[in-house]
Amino acid sequence: MSSKSETDATTGGDPAASAAEERKQGRLRRFHERFMVEERYVSPGGKRNLYLVAAALVVVGLVGFLIVLDSVLEADDLSFIDAPIEQWIESGRDGWLTTVMIVLAIVFGPVAMPIIILVTTVTWGVLAKHAWRPVLLAGGMILGVIMVQLLAPIIARDRPPAADMMMGYDPTSSFPSGHVMGVADFFFIGTYLVFSRHRRPLITVLAFAAAAFVVLLTAACRIYLGYHWPTDALGSIMLSLVVLGIVIAVDTWRTVRVGSQEQVEASDARPEAWGRDER
Repeated sequence: MSSKSETDATTGGDPAASAAEERKQGRLRRFHERFMVEERYVSPGGKRNLYLVAAALVVVGLVGFLIVLDSVLEADDLSFIDAPIEQWIESGRDGWLTTVMIVLAIVFGPVAMPIIILVTTVTWGVLAKHAWRPVLLAGGMILGVIMVQLLAPIIARDRPPAADMMMGYDPTSSFPSGHVMGVADFFFIGTYLVFSRHRRPLITVLAFAAAAFVVLLTAACRIYLGYHWPTDALGSIMLSLVVLGIVIAVDTWRTVRVGSQEQVEASDARPEAWGRDER
């Protein structure tokens, strides 16, 4: 039975009702195509490997976070590195370097960073044929924010001394670092969502290396300016790996299909940048 015949059967043949039903079906179809249709074909081993990577990230991130958390709560093991690293970084403070760090803190701070994320997500969603990946990026970012907002008050770790804070006093809890978590989620998840569709491993590796550099730079910035201990940043990076693993698992479950060699090759040939699939 054709779509029109199905519509007529649903509406009893009434022209006005049929037109309304067709418009409704058209909206639902457009919504489905926009948010749900994106698919890519890989070999059976490729799909399995994606799930293994996702699982490994979740396990490594969770175990790493728990190890850091235990050392913070017990004030032993890894937490012993906090004071020496803090003092070493503070000893290297210089006028020009402080200016650079303040600029980075503003760019990746609680005001500018959400704007960057919003503009990136909306622009990507508008330009891409399918909005699945921008929505997934936004979902991963929200999950990271929820984690920090729930954990920080419960753990209630004190920040470094107020005298060391170079941009005003911050009374909130120190562990985990919301700044580092936000930047890590944005760059790690964004890099995966863009370059997971790229079939050149070297480019993907370089992209993740660049993302890791930005994350480490942000962590150094927060320590340099006196707002976080090194283990705060390390705990946030571990949590971000958990979020990244969840995103990879969800993306694989929703978009990855096991296909024939021809389907895999056709998927490889699609335009990759920013998800602008062939129209």
